[in-house]
Amino acid sequence: MGNAQSPSNVDPRYVSATRAFTQKELKDLRSLFNHLAAQSQTNAKCISPSVFQSYFGLHGPLGERMFDLVTQERKDQRLTLEDLVVAKATYEKGTKDEIEEFIFRLLDVSGDNFVGRSDLETVMIAIFNDILCMKDSEDRSSSHEDFVNNFLNAAKFSMHNGEGTEETMSFEDFRNWCTHLPSVRKLLGSLLLSPGSGRPGSQIPKILTSKAIDSNIILLRKEYAWHIGGALSQQDLEDWNLLYHSSVNGLSFNTFLGNISNHAGPTVLIIKDKEGYIYGGYASQPWERHADFYGDMKCFLFQLNPVTSIFRPTGANNNLQWCAINFSSEDIPNGIGFGGRVNHFGLFLSANFDQGHTFSCTTFGSPCLSKSNRILPEVIECWGVTQVATQDKNDAVKGTVLERFKEDRNMLKMVGLANSSE
Repeated sequence: MGNAQSPSNVDPRYVSATRAFTQKELKDLRSLFNHLAAQSQTNAKCISPSVFQSYFGLHGPLGERMFDLVTQERKDQRLTLEDLVVAKATYEKGTKDEIEEFIFRLLDVSGDNFVGRSDLETVMIAIFNDILCMKDSEDRSSSHEDFVNNFLNAAKFSMHNGEGTEETMSFEDFRNWCTHLPSVRKLLGSLLLSPGSGRPGSQIPKILTSKAIDSNIILLRKEYAWHIGGALSQQDLEDWNLLYHSSVNGLSFNTFLGNISNHAGPTVLIIKDKEGYIYGGYASQPWERHADFYGDMKCFLFQLNPVTSIFRPTGANNNLQWCAINFSSEDIPNGIGFGGRVNHFGLFLSANFDQGHTFSCTTFGSPCLSKSNRILPEVIECWGVTQVATQDKNDAVKGTVLERFKEDRNMLKMVGLANSSE
């Protein structure tokens, strides 16, 4: 191979990195390198930026930054086998700190050694447009810019750049941001996997509604479904069916219960209040009559607009899910909710569906989800999550790197990068 080196010239980082892989994994990495190097017009000695970015589906500033990190910032436009092995060993096989440090450096797409809001904006736009391949819909009022801002609003910037002209993110800020945006963290940690291999963080649940329903009234956009799905298992990321919509079915607790009664699986409850805030909760258990809290640790609360965040159980208590129907005691308020304590829930809708409240709660470590504690609902949606066995999904992504080469090669030919001699 053209990338062979004498023992005295072998990079010790490469030697150390090879220990993170099995022999089969190393063989697959060498095969992948040879395959991409052959398309790079470099006499098969290295991988060019264009081939690298096309294969991994990374374009623009994010793709350039990833190539820069993988090539150890040499700026020579040449990615060697050693580069690929060292980068994957750190990015995919390293410790939690090593992986997150790599991702944090990846976010610095401007390359100025600071991660500012403009860097995050560039990354989020690349995620929506290039990686998830979401396109703005002409018949909807919101654009990716709105959603990007919501994701950025979940970030804290506790530092400043060298000139003091822009607020920047500390490493701790970055970790907190990832905690509240698990979909972003999953995807940013899987960008060196083949796009066709079922990248973690790349699946978007299919949103299913009746054809008679105007899509413009739906609160759950694909961007929001992707965000919520980041906290769920693979089996929960298939079909999400609209069970109840207040604009169609009316603001009625009884109608809500009737519409969801035939769905035995988890549900996603989404509320838009009269302040314009959008938020909700994932209920892992069916909405059934109880005189006390119930549910399991799969429940969580989330915000969608104007901030996008997820708040998972902290373990502080088991006050996860609430559903009280036709109780006469003031100590058992009729309605549905999540977290907190009686009459001081993390999120609660009264049985009249005309009001509710949201308070900060230790159950999920969540803040007040709206502008104020009192909720005046404008729209309420409930989606039924269809759970499927994961075996078929696993079968779909099986196959070695070599088995995927034919498909990848066709993709490279389409973009004009494949070796024209074949």
